[in-house]
Amino acid sequence: MNVLIIEDESLTAKRLEGMLAKYDPAIRVLAQLPSVADTVVWLSQPDAPALDLIFMDIHLEDDIGFRIFEQTHLQTPVIFTTAYDEYMVQAFKVNSIDYLLKPINYSELVAAIDKFKALKEQFGSGTPARNPDLDTLLQLLGPARQTTYKDRFMITVGTKIRSIDTADIAYFYLEERIVFLVTQDNLTLPVDYSLEKLAQLLDPRRFFRISRQFLVSLPAIQTIHQFSAGKLKLDLLPRPRPERNAAQVFVSGDRMTDFKEWLGK
Repeated sequence: MNVLIIEDESLTAKRLEGMLAKYDPAIRVLAQLPSVADTVVWLSQPDAPALDLIFMDIHLEDDIGFRIFEQTHLQTPVIFTTAYDEYMVQAFKVNSIDYLLKPINYSELVAAIDKFKALKEQFGSGTPARNPDLDTLLQLLGPARQTTYKDRFMITVGTKIRSIDTADIAYFYLEERIVFLVTQDNLTLPVDYSLEKLAQLLDPRRFFRISRQFLVSLPAIQTIHQFSAGKLKLDLLPRPRPERNAAQVFVSGDRMTDFKEWLGK
């Protein structure tokens, strides 16, 4: 089975590819594409290989995944993935093979692929792609993007799974290509999102991307110090660990004006 993964989070894409290999080592992931533009180019190749199934993130790095249907004649069955809450998934459920809520659960992935295989067996090579009703989906998605933000994170560490409320998170930081969240009670856990994606998923009234390394919540900022050359240094609570080389937290120069406006909102 030939599969295409359309996902702008590289760690999520690799994790999905690993689960697909676990499900069936014969599955071939032909490409991992992060954007609408890249996907349209890939699908428009004259010699593009035949696809059996596509896994598509709803929010890509340049636009909404549904735009791909507007720019191509895509007929391949699609399983959508999303970071939105359950009710959004249910609202879209009837428009595709299936929807998977991030972070993707292996048993739900298995059920989705089994559903695809059952439809393929029923309809043969004419498996219905069941492309989404774009107008309806975009109408549903538009208000959700404006008013709905991620309110919890499911974190897996080893064999343990924890649910962390967004309201309990003080800040996120990047270290050696891994993003960690730090809770108000100083618990540090890895998350399967980039800071760029987190900035899209979190309420901008509460969280601000101050630099390439930090995304902070307003309650975590204890003191703001003015340095020479207009630099701003933040004291965060909990304090970043010195051994992680993050004890000094500065606002990037190109974010200074936006940061001050954010503080005044």
